Amino acid sequence: MTKNFLVLILALVALLVCCPLSTGADDRDISPKVVMTTPSNGATDVDPALSKITVTFNKPMLDKSWSWSYEDKSSFPQMAGQPYYSDEGTTCVLPVRWEPGMRYIIWINTAKFKNFKDKKGGPAEPYKLTFATSRK
Repeated sequence: MTKNFLVLILALVALLVCCPLSTGADDRDISPKVVMTTPSNGATDVDPALSKITVTFNKPMLDKSWSWSYEDKSSFPQMAGQPYYSDEGTTCVLPVRWEPGMRYIIWINTAKFKNFKDKKGGPAEPYKLTFATSRK
């Protein structure tokens, strides 16, 4: 019985070594995601003097490719320059001008517009950023 048991154990070990339990997902196959924004999502007292929106992704993104989108033009800030990536392509910066006491809604990609892409061309998951400026 111990000999059969030992053979069974060796067979199981060989099976585990040859065939991993899970292939798992490679980071390169995962869609980019927004991990941080400035202003932060849901903020209600953003200083109107702030001159930019920043969106940080979980992986480097394709340069000169973005979809800053809106639901309604009246809830989108006035652009004060062209978007650009900083810090190794993970953070996109949009220079803007704010109005005091306004609620803003900005989409980072949408179901229709998907130009925020990683370096392999995979589109970022759509992300809705909402916040309000203070009345200063």
